[in-house]
Amino acid sequence: MTRLTILEYPDPRLRTRAVPVERVDAGLLRLVDDLFETMYAANGIGLAATQVDVHRRLLVVDVSGERSDPRVFIDPEILHREGAITGQEGCLSVPGYYDEVERAERIRVRALGRDGRPFEEELSGLLAVCVQHEIDHLDGRLFVDYLSELKRQRVRIRLEKERRQRADGQSTAPARVPAI
Repeated sequence: MTRLTILEYPDPRLRTRAVPVERVDAGLLRLVDDLFETMYAANGIGLAATQVDVHRRLLVVDVSGERSDPRVFIDPEILHREGAITGQEGCLSVPGYYDEVERAERIRVRALGRDGRPFEEELSGLLAVCVQHEIDHLDGRLFVDYLSELKRQRVRIRLEKERRQRADGQSTAPARVPAI
């Protein structure tokens, strides 16, 4: 398995709309494994292929806390949303920043699994939030898009400053807590 580079906001490639997966083959399954490796190494609970500059409709999640429930969603589609829940969200592409975002509390999703077979499932709570967050990535949207323009500008400026400091050899890496 390979650890992939996660794109960081405001990288314009994060705004690319992912295309459907043509077929589930050995190459795609290697990408699935690489996404899990990358997500776990970054202490995340979800990762969309778009975040590693692969613009195919594929995402992985594991909200178990013990890395014991890896889930694969190929060509995911939300069929139904219900209720509302507001909670702190973070993102591996927006490191070290968390803010309140409102999402549907329950969703019905249709996708292909790792085996290439279609499935539909009702999701709720953190898993529903995580899948919605990752599908947003596949559509070229980030959780900061739910925030005010002022907050987005502050996040962008801070991340660009941290990137410059890292390039200059100064360590500013924030402590990593689980992020979507």
